[in-house]
Amino acid sequence: MKNILCFGDSNTWGYDARTESRFPPDVRWPGVLRLALGEGYHIIEEGLCGRTTVWDDPIEGYKNGKEYLIPCLETHKPLDLVIIMLGTNDLKKRFSLSASDIAAGAGVLVDAVNKSGAGKNGEAPKVLLVSPPEVGDIGNSRFDEMFGFENCVAISKNFSKHFKRITEYYGCTFLDAAPIVIPSPIDAIHFDASEHKKLGEEIARMVKAIQL
Repeated sequence: MKNILCFGDSNTWGYDARTESRFPPDVRWPGVLRLALGEGYHIIEEGLCGRTTVWDDPIEGYKNGKEYLIPCLETHKPLDLVIIMLGTNDLKKRFSLSASDIAAGAGVLVDAVNKSGAGKNGEAPKVLLVSPPEVGDIGNSRFDEMFGFENCVAISKNFSKHFKRITEYYGCTFLDAAPIVIPSPIDAIHFDASEHKKLGEEIARMVKAIQL
């Protein structure tokens, strides 16, 4: 049995922009991944709404991905693969971060996994780092002031090159979600069910190609 941890934010949790509730398990991309991979894989969902890479949120609290990652790895070990998709919440205006800094935050998480010994026989699990998709037309979203409108859209367009650089530095697998997923027109951030399906199926293809 291959154990795969999906570590992310509200788009891993499965937030539905239309209902502001949660998609069913088989609709969320980790659920799509589970169905696409079939027997022999155990998918662990660790999505948290508002989760950042490494930043303490002074308003929402308890959202720092770095602080929870090590206990999470210890809870679920032994792990064969950790899939990390974080960075969208780092775009919030309260953090004032560049795409380079956001990617560097994701790199801290990759480094933590590499040093964790949370894989089988005390080795490190492999890592798939997913660069989040670009933010949509957030000016018409209820999140426009929280995320800073045009600035966050421009920053999100630079995610791919910086996240790719991080994967090259740490030697892990890279996936750019921007060509795959288009955020919901309702809030410009969260995925509709159709996008969860596309992302889950693409990640499944990549997982099959990784020697676990």
